[in-house]
Amino acid sequence: MKILRRATLATLMILGALWSRGQQDPMYTQYIFNLQTVNPAYVGYWQTMGLTAISRHQWVGLNGHPTTQTFSFQTPLRSQHVGVGLNVVLDKVGLEKRMSVNFDYSYEVLLSDITSLRFGLKGGFTNYSHNLTQYEQYPDNQSDPLFQATIDNKFMPNFGVGLFLSSPRYFLSLSLPGIIENNYQSNVNNYSTKSEIRHLFFAGGMMFDLSENVKFKPTFMTKTVVGSPFEFDLSANFLLAEKFWVGGMYRSGDAFGAIAQWIINRKLRLGYAYDFTTTDLRNYHNGVHEVMISYEFIPASRIIISPRYF
Repeated sequence: MKILRRATLATLMILGALWSRGQQDPMYTQYIFNLQTVNPAYVGYWQTMGLTAISRHQWVGLNGHPTTQTFSFQTPLRSQHVGVGLNVVLDKVGLEKRMSVNFDYSYEVLLSDITSLRFGLKGGFTNYSHNLTQYEQYPDNQSDPLFQATIDNKFMPNFGVGLFLSSPRYFLSLSLPGIIENNYQSNVNNYSTKSEIRHLFFAGGMMFDLSENVKFKPTFMTKTVVGSPFEFDLSANFLLAEKFWVGGMYRSGDAFGAIAQWIINRKLRLGYAYDFTTTDLRNYHNGVHEVMISYEFIPASRIIISPRYF
């Protein structure tokens, strides 16, 4: 019976590798309010110095559920056509930990009085660790040599590129944030896993006036990875009296989401999102929660001609 159970488990693992949908790069329900996480060309778009922090807790209640903490900083330089930024992501799934630090640069080319195209470059590193020896709660792993080591790469460089076309009423974003496909290796039998795969992101959105106090913003984002199913996010958000964003999101094959954001003043914004999982996994966790806060350093004397909607 023990041999049969192990054979069944091995078969399920093989089939799972063929059919399962895996998450590698962190995902965000409120991606539309901070595209810097995937596109370096977005930095400088605010035309002010700004900070954004996002905390995402996925599948709360499951042991070792994914958590992601993101900090982003961006600012235009004196010329206003150059933007620079910093993006730090702390991602944890079980005992697997990944910290990414990236510096972003963008250059803006004016196509008309209201339309611009930004070219972006991203460069940085990832610190990845996975202490396999801590999986001691699983007795079968104690005699497995692949669970007697720590995968630990202190410095793994990478770089990416992006384009960002925008006007006050629409935007298009195309980016490849990680070009190098790094392998993470331990010191046991040359065990390795390709843990950084190229992700191509394409996103866009428009703004419509439904009435004097209600605006409508539909957006989308697609994610393409070689060897994985094509994925897309669709969202619809309404801006009420220039103070509150409310809306929803659909992520293909994964979840629906509810989004709310409070524009406290022209400097400070607070956002919250909740995902409703559509897969069978919904029976085993207590939800997906995401909190966002952003702050812009806008001088009191500055006159804002057009509000920022993206």
